[in-house]
Amino acid sequence: MKPPTGRRRRAPARRPARFEFLTVAALLVVATLVAGFLALTRQDNTAPAASAKGSPRKTSPKAGAEPSWDGKTKILGDGSTSDTGPQKGELKPEPLKPGEKPPQFVVFSWDGALEGSDHLFSHYRELAKKYDAHMTFFLTGIYLLPKNKAKLYHPPQHPVGSAAIDYATDEHIRTTLEQLRKAYEDGNEIGTHFNGHFCGKKGGGDWSVDEWKSEIDQFYEFVENWKTNTGYKDIPALPFDFEKEVTGGRAPCLEGQKNLLKAIKSYGWRYDASSAGDFQIWPTKKKGIWDFPLEMLPYEGGKYQGLSMDFNFLYNQSAGETDGNPADYPQWEQQTVASYLAGFDRVYYGSRAPLFVGNHFEDWNGGIYMKAIDQVIKNVCTKKGVKCVSFKELADWLDVQKPETLARLRGLDPAQSPDWSTVVK
Repeated sequence: MKPPTGRRRRAPARRPARFEFLTVAALLVVATLVAGFLALTRQDNTAPAASAKGSPRKTSPKAGAEPSWDGKTKILGDGSTSDTGPQKGELKPEPLKPGEKPPQFVVFSWDGALEGSDHLFSHYRELAKKYDAHMTFFLTGIYLLPKNKAKLYHPPQHPVGSAAIDYATDEHIRTTLEQLRKAYEDGNEIGTHFNGHFCGKKGGGDWSVDEWKSEIDQFYEFVENWKTNTGYKDIPALPFDFEKEVTGGRAPCLEGQKNLLKAIKSYGWRYDASSAGDFQIWPTKKKGIWDFPLEMLPYEGGKYQGLSMDFNFLYNQSAGETDGNPADYPQWEQQTVASYLAGFDRVYYGSRAPLFVGNHFEDWNGGIYMKAIDQVIKNVCTKKGVKCVSFKELADWLDVQKPETLARLRGLDPAQSPDWSTVVK
């Protein structure tokens, strides 16, 4: 089977026409039209169709099914997802008033979003709730695809069914579905980490625009049809529509943003978090898409700068080994905490540029990077003027600000504490 290459909106359900008191001639005309219609319908189910979002793609046979409606919830497709209306508890975006100091935004984001045996997804969902924070959980599509259905995945430039990560167990698919539902109900964002996590040669950095679209389309296929693929009948529909909820993502290993940005425009996405290495400055757009990069933070007392992601601390501290010397764990943990807090303080008392933190649900080096984030959340989300938000909420807020105000904000040095009346007019 050729993998899909574009995204098409759900087609409205077709209703049979009602024919009454037709003449014989009219019946012959109608029969001809119906035959032509059926032929076109059969053709539509086997060949790519024009796309309202991306390029042409094949859809699941149930993707265009008539939604059921109970007055509050609209069940979509095969019952895997639903539309429950606007998400509750989201930050209300308001333009800054003249002279007003911007909020200090902090975004905690998680690559993969699997509720495994370590229960890290549920831990950070609950921690966010405790500290009145929202987070972004980037879901990997094949985490909702059973391993025995792996052949449904056609990764670009790789064998059918292959992936650079493990498929989830059946039980972990169940627990991940539960956490996705609760995370959304708590006001968190569900984004995408795509599917097979391919990096390096033949990874995202080598993919064409069409190959990125294929990867995106397959993400939608897996997450919108988990009921069909798993056969689970005892789990309710997720309380959101992925076509509306997913407005951005992060590419594996931060690779391939150039072609990815070209691909995601046709899906209506609003941001991308796949770039790295920028200092802490206010975001700008690339090709009309908000660019939310990982950031360079003071490391080892400011001797040099390190990237705001757990893997980069791991690389610097244990040369990329996930099980370094346990005797060094306490020092590395405090070093990680100190770097995050130094980066926070630099902008909190300076330009108020957002702080972006990217992590994985992993127990690398004894779980010290998870423990470090626990301390950072507790220390920063409770401070005056701080808003721990999702990427989607930040994009909403940026969109309502005056362009000239954002331009002046971007001109600030991270540690510069300006006269706000000259910046926000």
